[in-house]
Amino acid sequence: MHGNSMPDTYVYVTEEGVTRHYADGSVDALAWEDVVEVRVVGDTDTDILYILLDRDGQGCVVPKSATDGAFLTRLRYLPDFDLDRLSAAMDAVQDSSVVVWRSPDPPSALPDLEYD
Repeated sequence: MHGNSMPDTYVYVTEEGVTRHYADGSVDALAWEDVVEVRVVGDTDTDILYILLDRDGQGCVVPKSATDGAFLTRLRYLPDFDLDRLSAAMDAVQDSSVVVWRSPDPPSALPDLEYD
């Protein structure tokens, strides 16, 4: 019997927020209203990651390969989000992290995080 295997991860984007489901059943989720920072992280072995963070440094890690136009469209609704800056960061990032957007009222500091 042949069948399609489940993807390692899948992402749902709604008007309320973004949710990433992992193959092991764990879930990352963040409401758009709670997003205070967007980072792009390059990983030469796998994928570019979008990191959405809340005020406590918690958030949702979204692989570029798991997104579609709805994700990028929704990012544009963040105040003063610059798609050109995002595109430039995606072209330039390699094994590093680039902050592409911060809330006009960000927390004093967000932690440096390690990503899967």
